[in-house]
Amino acid sequence: MNTKNIKRYAPQARTRFIETMTRQAARFGIAPGQRGEAEIAPVETRGDVMVITPKDGQTHTFPARLSGAREALAQWVKREGFTQAIEQAAYSWFNRLCAIRYMEIHGYLEHGRRVLSGANGEAGQAQILDECLEIDLPGLDSARVRELKLDGNQDETLYRELLLAQCHALHDAMPFLFEPLDDASELLLPNNLTKTDSLIRELVTEIPEEDWQDVEVIGWLYQFYISEKKDQVIGKVVKSEDIPAATQLFTPNWIVQYLVQNSVGRQWLQTYPDSPLKAEMPYYIEPAKQEPQVQAQLDAITPESIDPETIKVLDPACGSGHILVEAYNVLKAIYEERGFRTRDIPKLILENNLFGLDIDDRAAQLAGFALLMKAREDDRRIFSRGVRLNVLAMQSSQHLDARTLWRDLNLTGDWHQGQSQNLFESAQQDISTNDSTYQTIVDLIDRFQDAKTFGSLIEVPASFEEPLKTLLDELTELSNSGDTMQKTAAQQLAPIVQQAWVLAQRYDAVVANPPYMGSKGMNSYLKEFAKNHYPKSKADLFSIYVERCLRYGTHKAKLGLVTPYVWMFLATYTNLRERIVSEHTLVSLIQLEYNAFEPACIPVCSFQIDKHHVEGYVGSFISLSEFKGHQNQAPRTIEAIKNRSCGWFHTSKPDDFKKIPGSPIAYSIPDSLIQVFENNHTVSKYASPKHGITTGNNEAYIKSWHEVNFDNICFDAKNLDETLVRNEKWYPVVKGGAYRKWYGNHDLVLNYKYQGYDMKTKNAAGDNPGFRHDGKNYFFRKGGSWSYITSGPLSMRLFDEGFTFDHKGSGIFPKNDVCAEEIIAFFNSSVCKYILKILCPTLDYSGGPIGQVPYKNIKSESPSVSLVVRLALSPKSNPEGAAWSPCATLFRRT
Repeated sequence: MNTKNIKRYAPQARTRFIETMTRQAARFGIAPGQRGEAEIAPVETRGDVMVITPKDGQTHTFPARLSGAREALAQWVKREGFTQAIEQAAYSWFNRLCAIRYMEIHGYLEHGRRVLSGANGEAGQAQILDECLEIDLPGLDSARVRELKLDGNQDETLYRELLLAQCHALHDAMPFLFEPLDDASELLLPNNLTKTDSLIRELVTEIPEEDWQDVEVIGWLYQFYISEKKDQVIGKVVKSEDIPAATQLFTPNWIVQYLVQNSVGRQWLQTYPDSPLKAEMPYYIEPAKQEPQVQAQLDAITPESIDPETIKVLDPACGSGHILVEAYNVLKAIYEERGFRTRDIPKLILENNLFGLDIDDRAAQLAGFALLMKAREDDRRIFSRGVRLNVLAMQSSQHLDARTLWRDLNLTGDWHQGQSQNLFESAQQDISTNDSTYQTIVDLIDRFQDAKTFGSLIEVPASFEEPLKTLLDELTELSNSGDTMQKTAAQQLAPIVQQAWVLAQRYDAVVANPPYMGSKGMNSYLKEFAKNHYPKSKADLFSIYVERCLRYGTHKAKLGLVTPYVWMFLATYTNLRERIVSEHTLVSLIQLEYNAFEPACIPVCSFQIDKHHVEGYVGSFISLSEFKGHQNQAPRTIEAIKNRSCGWFHTSKPDDFKKIPGSPIAYSIPDSLIQVFENNHTVSKYASPKHGITTGNNEAYIKSWHEVNFDNICFDAKNLDETLVRNEKWYPVVKGGAYRKWYGNHDLVLNYKYQGYDMKTKNAAGDNPGFRHDGKNYFFRKGGSWSYITSGPLSMRLFDEGFTFDHKGSGIFPKNDVCAEEIIAFFNSSVCKYILKILCPTLDYSGGPIGQVPYKNIKSESPSVSLVVRLALSPKSNPEGAAWSPCATLFRRT
């Protein structure tokens, strides 16, 4: 598949669809207002004509039969806001046309004609228009079709009716994508659909047929369709309605295969190790050989047999369904191995095995469509089998009222319809409050008020599963056979109950590429929710989802996830790591190169977790960090799986990671270094790494030494109190800087008179909000400095008494009788460089990892270390000395 065509077309298509829908809305007297709300022109009905006169004074007339749809459109725009409603209409029609295009190319339309292109695939007059007299679609008036066709000048009107009839015909099979007949968005379908510059012509011409051969095209279309919206919102505090655009990322196919094959597939192979399924899974990683006691633990939790119909797989952030489609492939092979009839398998998988959730309606539409297309490959009658998919867009309950629904549903039969119902209302409300089903409805409406923001992070107790399934079945029955009030109420409540039922279940496999969003991007609602419900993983949405996915799983569940790889080592995610290696089992992990995702540059890893902890388990790890470019990741993974001696395949016991402070996922660390961590204290026992001051305005408070009056610089302060009585305003400060070992970068001074009085008072007044007075108790002490973010290895530099330091030039200060020169010598050694490469692979040398390095105090054993370091500081012996600035020599003050 050539994604370049899709990448070029889809963003332009989004703009065109929105612009076209906006113009169409204007024809019906609906336009954007001053503050985003809609301006809706009045409607006048004159006989069988509806007359609309917008503000521009240009009158438009329409058949009166459209008045209901126009009113529905007006209410929709009022409820959602003009911009949001038009956005929804645009992506709905984009999705529908893409779906029809895929189906016509694959021959899945029942009548066998092409709807968007010619009989041979050419752009131009559609085959359905040429052969309309031979087409039979539900609701299509054949007499009117013949009349319009014979007229010779009504092709535009005729084609519009044919296209809408096709959409209506697909409603029964795909109601999530093709809405009912009275769908207000039909009014926004533009005119001139047969013209050379129409939306349909562009779709046909811009993406060649060969790019439509795999259903994966649907995911790529969605990825690039929202790419411009993603660029607009990324890096900002994200509104709830923009969360999908900010967080959606299409997962490369090979990573999806790895995730599914090593979760769903591995579960099957553990019970049936001789299964032929193994040969069909190129990214399956055969578990490493385990010690007998470890194998005994694995045998104890491995079921003797598995019924394929009982395997439940969930993707809680399913996007366009890529993971679910791959899970379908693996499950299909499992069913076939067990001898199920081929035509029975698709419906069994869709109804029993696969579950997907997303907050984005358009994504869930495409996910459901993609699954049905996979099923259609195996069962040509799948559209008529009444399959109920378990792929849902989370819906808010804000518009629902429990008492009204309870009255209209009349589940107990106590509510008396008709004029006398008010006589019984009070008594029946008392009954309602004591009914368990009523209480469930009240609970669900309260629980899902913010479903479009929190999505599948919302928890529903597992004890709700059976009652919810019973209620869902009742609502389904009422939707089909209830009275008018029951049908309406059941259709309103059913989506809430169904999503609650999916959330209440526990799953054998949970597979996801969850959304990535740091706390800085979270809006206030999401941030508060994370703080209250996921306090230990609230730093990012992806880490919250890791915790949530673990809760979704059964006791023996298998998880497959792809996330940013920062959780493997950053201090922010220490709690998450410790939980994974202590309470669960990290089975395998692939660490990708920085640019392994197209089109995003996000450093990620893909990994497998067993919810059950197996002590002593040997995990498998693949490092692709040295193989640049996304095109190199898949073949190098295959090579590693086939040849474990390749050099980038590693085995390690996750339990050993607990022996390293912070439990980093240090899979390449040798046993000898693990023993070093076990047998020695860390640096933090002998020295204190500290972040320094954050001025809030470096331009105002930090200067080069030559920018200020030399006599106004204090070089010999010994403590904080001296700054309260000294006349000098400026004090030497170390602040990161260029790469230098041993000494240097002493050319800046800080306005620290009266302990930074000016910074503190402006901060208190709100004029300097970024100010933080960290590390002040270590000011003016002798120590070592380094740049906490750098493009290369850490370089430690000595500074003597009299210096302050800031947050980018962090300081480390010896304790008791430890010598500063020894600490600096150790951090500048090749041994420490090797250790830090494991602890800080992102080159973020913040205080946490620095303090976690194992250290042995050698002063008594090697008193010459300090002398060696001092000699290294001499310009005569240190070749870097020639590069020192004049002020560095001045500040050295020997």
